[in-house]
Amino acid sequence: MKVLYLLKEELSILQNKKILKVIKSITHNPWYNLALEEELFNQIKDNEIILYLWQNENTVVIGRNQNPWRECRLNDLEKDGGKLARRLSGGGAVFHDLGNLNFTFIMKDKLYDINKQLQIIIDAVNKLGIEAKFSGRNDILVNGKKFSGNAFYYDEDRCYHHGTLLVAADMMKLAKYLKVSKEKIKSKGIKSVEARVANLQEINPQVTIERLGDALVESFMETYNEDISSYIIKDENINELKNIYDKYASWKWRYGDTPNFEIEFYNRFNFGDIELKLNLKDGYIEEVVVYSDAMDSKLILDIQKSLKSIRFTKDDIITKLDTLKETYNKEIIKSIQTWINDRNF
Repeated sequence: MKVLYLLKEELSILQNKKILKVIKSITHNPWYNLALEEELFNQIKDNEIILYLWQNENTVVIGRNQNPWRECRLNDLEKDGGKLARRLSGGGAVFHDLGNLNFTFIMKDKLYDINKQLQIIIDAVNKLGIEAKFSGRNDILVNGKKFSGNAFYYDEDRCYHHGTLLVAADMMKLAKYLKVSKEKIKSKGIKSVEARVANLQEINPQVTIERLGDALVESFMETYNEDISSYIIKDENINELKNIYDKYASWKWRYGDTPNFEIEFYNRFNFGDIELKLNLKDGYIEEVVVYSDAMDSKLILDIQKSLKSIRFTKDDIITKLDTLKETYNKEIIKSIQTWINDRNF
């Protein structure tokens, strides 16, 4: 009887033992890293807690329900060879480069504890001689400035909590690519997006991505008081994640899965002015209205007809306008194409 009791007690201890894993991705492709994050989330086991560390190069990541055209200067991002990505979680748009470290805590809901997870981040930063604190909905601050934004995702009994950690991010690019609403800036009493964020290296120049990563792993292990298993993941086996990767890389996921919205442009040409109003649905131009005082009224009507039901991309719009060159003055069409190409969307 005593032996049976001890066996049951040992089994109970084993069942309650947490399995800690640290997984580091060494690719900087955002679509791969987000695909791996989702796969880890899908495969999470009971009593397993994963700390996933990853970095993206020159990327803007938008929230699940955000509009990329409103959140990001897509023209600038594309010109600089950057990538747009959309994540599963909600929240706002963020800029990632190799001066930023991303983390994800993945576990079942019975182990999920936002405050504990946030404390791991704060303790890790404290180990580097920097005092940090949680603020508002999802920010971690140092000296009143944000260095970490957090977002959360739940599905059935699985959860993840991920975020950014600015160490030495390029603030010029952050300000260049991200559009922050005037209302949001005004409500926070600041003058610009770069005025409300800070790199950890501004506080302690000795902080590096590697040192911060090591501090996170140490804090993670101390918090749960268990040994950890570490894994390094390369993107060599991308075929294993092909379906998920293809989703994150697809135009439909990044642009098409966008709430319906309207956008308008205006310009004065030597042949007259043009005001272009577009109603977009799932990233496609559903309705088009063109106002103009141009003398050739048929041209304006044909512009309106030609743009309907195409993808809202510069390439698609410019290619469609090419078809009008057979009928109308090529220089006029070319000037409209140049105007579209110079727009920041």
